Amino acid sequence: MDSSSPTIQNEELYLANSKFDSYDELLKSVRDFYYVKGYGISIRDSSKDKYVTLQCDRGGCYRDRLSIGDKRKKNTGSRLINCPFQIVGKKEYDGGWILKAKNLSHNHEPSTDISGHPSFRRLSPNDVQSVKNMTLSGIPPRQILSSLRQGNPNLPAVSRTIYNLKAKIRKENLGNRSTVSALFEEFEKEGFIYDILHNSIGHITHLFIAHPLSIKLAKVFSNIFIMDCTYKTNKYNMPLLDIIGVSCFNTSFYSGFVFLEREDEDSYIWALSVFKKTLENREPSVIMSDRELALMNAINMVFPNTTNLLCIWHIEKNVLANCKKHFPHTEEFDIFMSSWNNVAYSTSKTIFEHNWGEFELFYQTKKVAIKYIKKTWLPWKEKFVSAWTENYLHFGNRSSSRAEGAHAKLKQYLQVSTGGFQDVTKKICLAIKHEFNEIKVKLAKDDLHNDGAKEFDELLSELSSRYQIWPQSKKEFANSMITQLLTKSDILFEPLIRRPKGRPPKSKNKRGINSTARDPSIFEFVESSQAQKDSSSTHVVQMINEVYDNVGHVSHENDLLDLNSYPTFSSDDMPYE
Repeated sequence: MDSSSPTIQNEELYLANSKFDSYDELLKSVRDFYYVKGYGISIRDSSKDKYVTLQCDRGGCYRDRLSIGDKRKKNTGSRLINCPFQIVGKKEYDGGWILKAKNLSHNHEPSTDISGHPSFRRLSPNDVQSVKNMTLSGIPPRQILSSLRQGNPNLPAVSRTIYNLKAKIRKENLGNRSTVSALFEEFEKEGFIYDILHNSIGHITHLFIAHPLSIKLAKVFSNIFIMDCTYKTNKYNMPLLDIIGVSCFNTSFYSGFVFLEREDEDSYIWALSVFKKTLENREPSVIMSDRELALMNAINMVFPNTTNLLCIWHIEKNVLANCKKHFPHTEEFDIFMSSWNNVAYSTSKTIFEHNWGEFELFYQTKKVAIKYIKKTWLPWKEKFVSAWTENYLHFGNRSSSRAEGAHAKLKQYLQVSTGGFQDVTKKICLAIKHEFNEIKVKLAKDDLHNDGAKEFDELLSELSSRYQIWPQSKKEFANSMITQLLTKSDILFEPLIRRPKGRPPKSKNKRGINSTARDPSIFEFVESSQAQKDSSSTHVVQMINEVYDNVGHVSHENDLLDLNSYPTFSSDDMPYE
């Protein structure tokens, strides 16, 4: 491009006459000026409070940093075409910034749509701060972008802009530290209890973490825990042992998390031993799990005084998966499962023996199915059959469904299965704080409900002080009222008004809201429909014949109305009483 052209002259005039109070003001002004002309501007290099070199965002050449060469599977291109355009911003002694031209020529035509330039999609400092805050709250990138567009419908950013910014923020937070060093520093800063195992070359193989809020709840509510592994939570493909507690409100909370290299007995023993230390060596009454022998053996070794119960839901699903193929008809298998549930929910040992005997006899032809149950599940009957489990304090927890729900909730926070320890830990913190706040609010509500006792004590104190100055007649009246309260039995109130059972009244021909007659059940509608259909026609014909008799129009027997000559009426046509 010729330097004598009007465009160049306008640029030189702009550069010569421009002076800025700050670096940010300079950068914004230059980008706005060249965006109008169809060029994107990026930073080539800079030194804080000294200078900045700006170039066309198509300047430079592609660098194969990973030495991929021709091995790249995806056919990609580069926007970089070594455009020579450059200008320099310098800071003067008075603190102001000026611009100087270095090379104002481009080796390409200006863009008709500037939105294709990455530099045009940069976010403002306020938007960057919003992205940081929303990222800390666990909001996914697409929702972050939607939130930003609520405030600025013309926002040029795309999803990739948010992903790149998050990567930049992560890199800035990491600084010169390694990922593991940064992770441990965050653990210590947040007050986590954590422990690790590593192999001979320094790679972490096991990681136990427990948030301080989790530890606080686990120590208070240490009667029962549910333990189960979940998968696809981290980029290392390590199983995550999730330890779930149960609060006094029958709500679940996260007690601890363990990343395991393998799901073997030694790994579980290590994990449970660390968890036991966080409980200050207390042993829970019950630990619920599925039939994972390595975990069951570890529980028996680390918590010898704790009862390990098995999840009845997992047992049912395993029986279904292994036995259904032996039943050609669905109805037959449904009866089989119902009979098995009768065995599993037997309320006494005698009833269990009776139910099992009947079950085994009835399905003696299904030898493979019976053999599977006898070999796989009957040896553990004390851990899932009601006759034995009801002897332990499990608070109604017969399955590990709490753990399944906790897995699902955690994965809502994680969003992806490609995060490292640091990313996963941050999301775990969000989930734990949410659970803790829920329980904290419920405890606060209970405190409010207990304020009635305080008010009663205050009333008694006031009554005692006033009683001393009352006249004798008022004292005698007060004594009689108090005596009545003390000698009377418990005050009873009317029952609460409940909705009546059965169908709600029909919109047509309903009896009325005050009727004492109950609404008919479904089976009564079915039974009465045929009877009404048979009787309705006869009733109508009789009425018409009576009218004919009264007016003298019927003189011969053959003139009587024939029952079959009139249409029948359905039950829907007849009014109810």
